[in-house]
Amino acid sequence: MITFEKVSDIKELASLALSIWHEYWTCLLSPEQIDYMVENFQSEKAIKEQIENENYTYYFIKSDNENAGYFGISDKGDFLFLSKIYIRKEFRHKGIGTKAFDKIKELALGKPIRLTVNKHNTNSINAYKKWGFKTIDAVVTDIGSGFVMDDYIMEI
Repeated sequence: MITFEKVSDIKELASLALSIWHEYWTCLLSPEQIDYMVENFQSEKAIKEQIENENYTYYFIKSDNENAGYFGISDKGDFLFLSKIYIRKEFRHKGIGTKAFDKIKELALGKPIRLTVNKHNTNSINAYKKWGFKTIDAVVTDIGSGFVMDDYIMEI
């Protein structure tokens, strides 16, 4: 049974993010960039800042009461920004991502949903296309310390 729980324990979320990011991103990013991005975007401090100042809401994705993953969204007025959606390795390819996306569509209240995705993240790009997303732009964003994010912007 898949359920969604609004995050109240930021420390637990940051710990989950750290483990997923180090498992998932190693084929696309250097360990140094992963550490930098986790510290700046998914640490306790960063998540707290996003929730308090950037209109973010995070949800745990639960499979039979176990944290299978998480997603983070932010209402940007004209659209809902899907900032993060991550599933733990052992829960992937079981339809959990699709159920999470159905929940995200519900939370969007009819607004367009926009996201950024690494241009080389083929598996995620294919999932987003399956869910109906279209690429609307491409951006390279300097995130500091010599690192960049080379992304497509997709929207549905």
